[in-house]
Amino acid sequence: MPDGAPELTLRLHPAIAEIPAAEWDACAGDDNPFVSHAFLSVLEDSGSASARTGWLPQHAALRDPEGRLLAVAPAYAKSHSYGEYVFDHAWANAFERAGGRYYPKLQVAVPFSPVPGPRLLARPDSGLPPGALAQALAQAAEQLGLSSAHVTFCTEAEWHALGEAGWLRRIGTQFHWSNAGYGSFEDFLGALSSRKRKQLKRERRDAQSAGLTFRTLRGAEITPRHWAAFHRFYMDTVDRKWGSAYLTPRFWPLLAERLGERVVLMVAEQEGRPVAGALNLMGREALYGRNWGTTVETPFLHFELCYYQAIDFAIAHGLKRVEAGAQGQHKIQRGYLPVPTYSAHWIGHGGLRRAVAEFLDAERPAMLEEMAALAEASPFRQED
Repeated sequence: MPDGAPELTLRLHPAIAEIPAAEWDACAGDDNPFVSHAFLSVLEDSGSASARTGWLPQHAALRDPEGRLLAVAPAYAKSHSYGEYVFDHAWANAFERAGGRYYPKLQVAVPFSPVPGPRLLARPDSGLPPGALAQALAQAAEQLGLSSAHVTFCTEAEWHALGEAGWLRRIGTQFHWSNAGYGSFEDFLGALSSRKRKQLKRERRDAQSAGLTFRTLRGAEITPRHWAAFHRFYMDTVDRKWGSAYLTPRFWPLLAERLGERVVLMVAEQEGRPVAGALNLMGREALYGRNWGTTVETPFLHFELCYYQAIDFAIAHGLKRVEAGAQGQHKIQRGYLPVPTYSAHWIGHGGLRRAVAEFLDAERPAMLEEMAALAEASPFRQED
């Protein structure tokens, strides 16, 4: 903080419930539902983000001398690197082979959610410089004896501010669909090359001719029966990918209860019975795809529920983009183009820091080159 600035106090809270929702949301804003008090409280109250799963809440709250909350950050003490989608396993392994102790670490993130958005959440009238919370988080990690602190899937502006505060910067890739003012799905198809347009039409036709009924449900329209079925879909996907089932059965109905109409579930039914589903959350400008699963084998069902139904919804509701989650170069052919994602890392040990910095200095330009190469596979018509 500049000379003469009031002394600020950072406190780490072991439960989001310790911070009043109105105060948290005054910092978080209403654009991105994943950093809302409601969503983070659902993760904790459902038993999904907990010591049991290795996500011990340590939410950061920065207050002025009068006790007014100026800034917050969703933060967790982590005993592993799972459920983050920005991979630092190699850093941990190298450090521990050299005799260091990488875990626990401080993770500023939204658990199990590779969704870009703000992470250093300051009240608009706080007057805080961008790096103030970053500095406080690094100091807290050092005082607690943690090896490192990581801010993942942050905004580009935060990424620059963290870099200026001395954090190491990393770039990743996701694939997002952008709404160019389309009035319908047909308008979107019209922007594609002839070959890709035919491919998408065929995929939708094949998925929709398999005897399934597709429905889009929001908030209270989603019944306990749907959520029970969706948890089965989720568990099936976890089993197929040899993953960990972090989200409990209670997570889904609690999500709909607290986030209401922002919860959007695309469902495929067979003779009135749900057989597949794709869960999304709706922000002010974007639809965020999260979990999906199915108990039937139907060609192109994944594309229909997760990508095409999401585009239909975004167009109908005037949303600027669809963010369909992590990974998946196959999304490019469906109109989802590569965009950078950002993370920043504070590492206490000088030797590990230097090694990671060298790695990231080589990785960043390589990632940008890869994104440029991927963009050349765009399905959109090339203008003369």
